[in-house]
Amino acid sequence: MHQVFAELFGGVGLFLLGMTLMTNGLKDATGETLKKLLTKFTETQFKAMLSGIGLTLLVQSSTATTMATIGFVNAGIMSFAQAIGVMIGANIGTTSTGWMVALLGLKFSISMIALPLIGFGAVINLLGKDRIAVLGLIIAGFGLIFFGISVLQEAMNGFSKQGDLSFLNANEFLGQIILVLIGLVMALLLQSSSAAITTTLAALATGAIDLSEAIYMVIGQNVGAVGITVISVIGASVSAKRTVAVNVVFNLVTAILAFFILAPLFIYFYQQYTFFTQWDVLIILALFHTAFSVMGALVFMPATKQLEKWLLRILPNDLPAIMKFLDEANLEFSAIAVQSAQTVQYYILFEIFSFLSAAFQEGAMPSQRKIKQLDEIILQLEAYLEKINVPYSHESNHDFVSLLRVMVYVRVLRSDLENIDYAILLRTQPAVLQTALDYKHIVESYIQQREQLGNPKNIEPMRNELNSLKKWTSQHRAEIRQKILQHTEVNQLNAAKGIELLAAQRWLDRLVAHTYRFSNVLYESILKNEERKFKNGC
Repeated sequence: MHQVFAELFGGVGLFLLGMTLMTNGLKDATGETLKKLLTKFTETQFKAMLSGIGLTLLVQSSTATTMATIGFVNAGIMSFAQAIGVMIGANIGTTSTGWMVALLGLKFSISMIALPLIGFGAVINLLGKDRIAVLGLIIAGFGLIFFGISVLQEAMNGFSKQGDLSFLNANEFLGQIILVLIGLVMALLLQSSSAAITTTLAALATGAIDLSEAIYMVIGQNVGAVGITVISVIGASVSAKRTVAVNVVFNLVTAILAFFILAPLFIYFYQQYTFFTQWDVLIILALFHTAFSVMGALVFMPATKQLEKWLLRILPNDLPAIMKFLDEANLEFSAIAVQSAQTVQYYILFEIFSFLSAAFQEGAMPSQRKIKQLDEIILQLEAYLEKINVPYSHESNHDFVSLLRVMVYVRVLRSDLENIDYAILLRTQPAVLQTALDYKHIVESYIQQREQLGNPKNIEPMRNELNSLKKWTSQHRAEIRQKILQHTEVNQLNAAKGIELLAAQRWLDRLVAHTYRFSNVLYESILKNEERKFKNGC
């Protein structure tokens, strides 16, 4: 019996390792595809559900879909209502594992095929580069999945001969509850509903349990999958908690309906109708698993708006709105993390330019509270950037490098705010004030909303005008200094005041130069990104 349990745990471990390798490989290979799929095909609730199904089939992980969905909600790409549709679809898509195991993994011995796949994938990963290396991980992961299933099947064969499960009785209510609890504990211990369902299919294939017992265990495994995601968002953002709450409500309500309606119907038809008894029990269990989630979709899809309102009410967001973009759940997908960080970066820059414009136009200084809040956001963004891991070959690598280059000027422009009180002084000196107002006019003309910072049609003309202003200030620097000195003498200002006016002029010159360099870096980044998108489109 000890050997049986050793094989059982080993088989589950191999399956989980294979799923992890394959899922991570698929996520790396399809990062941009995930983004395109969820941004282009979620306009309606039905399309959002289909996107959730497609995405989960693509990466073979409902957890990956959950993390991607949280990221897109945080990044403002997807509304929470759309996220509900995606999560419902993910629950349907994750049932594909059961079908794969039922149709392939337990139909014939594939260990002889699985082992060469593992070796072939490992060699490709070691010798290949970039996406070829990622393909090796996917192949090796696929082989490990089926080798793990083979080991599980052997373990369940031994368990069916030595184990006694006669105490399980799916015909009694108490027995049904016990089976559900067993399934729930299995999913929690294995940290994977796919692994739990695969183990159940292996037990069913070897006769360790019968179909009715397996059905109630699958119900518990779906509830257990909720427990996994709940644990993952302890201390996470409100967006993450709301998205996981969709899973909780969906799986719990669907489990109750399946327990009282769907399970009895499947068992009744299997026992009473010859047509169903001719079916393979593995296929029937996989069908039940899919029907379980489809039934939930039919119940919840018409009520997504009501579900959204309820969840927004019980899980309000008290943090500054911009901070939701820096959710660590976004780090699961580098493309989402980079876009989220860019959104926060644009927000910071827009705030800095707003402070400067108000100071030059009205002499209004930003409050210490606003400055402190801005500094906190900058610190949070810098900490977030350190956690983003973008492979060199990844499509998002260029965007990430551009983000870091622009970040240099975020810090430079923030340091310029330290002397923003010079703006008050400049308002007393007409010779310099006009330059300040010209600077303000250029910035305000092209950046009225933070989203415009990512538009090359705005950045290019702003860059050109800032360059002209920078050249003008350089050419007339000596002349303006002379006017300041004359102003000091005519108005009989003390030397300290004159020096302060000259310092204010130098500050304004640096501000114009820094903003021009920032616009130049931003323009180059946007231009290269547009060129890359054009090439990929071709």
